[in-house]
Amino acid sequence: MAPIGPQRERFPPPRANGRCRAAGDPAVLAAKNATSTIPIVFSFAGDPVEQGLVVSFARPGGNLTGMAIMFAELIPKRFELLTELVPLARVFALIVNPNSPGTEPMMREMQEAARAKGVQLRVLKAGTESEIDGAFTTLVQEHVDALVVSNDTFFFSARDQLVVLAERHAVPTSYFSREFAAVGGLISYGPNVHEVYRNLGVYAGKILNGVKPADLPVQQPTTFELVVNLQTAKTLGLTIPPSILARADEVIE
Repeated sequence: MAPIGPQRERFPPPRANGRCRAAGDPAVLAAKNATSTIPIVFSFAGDPVEQGLVVSFARPGGNLTGMAIMFAELIPKRFELLTELVPLARVFALIVNPNSPGTEPMMREMQEAARAKGVQLRVLKAGTESEIDGAFTTLVQEHVDALVVSNDTFFFSARDQLVVLAERHAVPTSYFSREFAAVGGLISYGPNVHEVYRNLGVYAGKILNGVKPADLPVQQPTTFELVVNLQTAKTLGLTIPPSILARADEVIE
């Protein structure tokens, strides 16, 4: 599995070395369909039990194990942070990848959060770079006040495009990884990527030493990071509330 660090590389295919490491829901599902014997260590955005990858978190039961990010559960938190940043916003949008199996749970969580806040929600779908451009055109036409980017490996690969468009259209936007804030995104909240990959590396090492994936429980992240880009906030004419600054793990100036 490729690191998703500052080098901004797209995810490569699984390594052909007798053991498979897969990142992102489509890659994991494809790897599972390709083999039932080669050990697979995954980073999965959704619920691996619901998607049929493993029997249970405690006892995966097959040739797969790894980290379940459970991104859908993070959507309400990211939405709440955005409402604190833009308290007068009344029309929000969620951009999703319709090709991702984790899309429906994230949409449900966001819809429930928007209803609870009494604000409007627009769901925009984009599975290609040209569709991202089209989604922002729709966003402007529908007078969206703020945007949440759903958690998806495709969007991670397209982060420069997303950040540039959000800045061009002056739309306060929440992202799922600090790498977005590092290239100019307003705010991000999500698992600590280094911890996730460190844990995956530990599991890969155990499997290389003979441990079966079925005996390694599927883990979930325990460390999350909030990153705020003050320069972007200034460009958008926003003042970051002290309550967010006090909670931020990193403030980019």
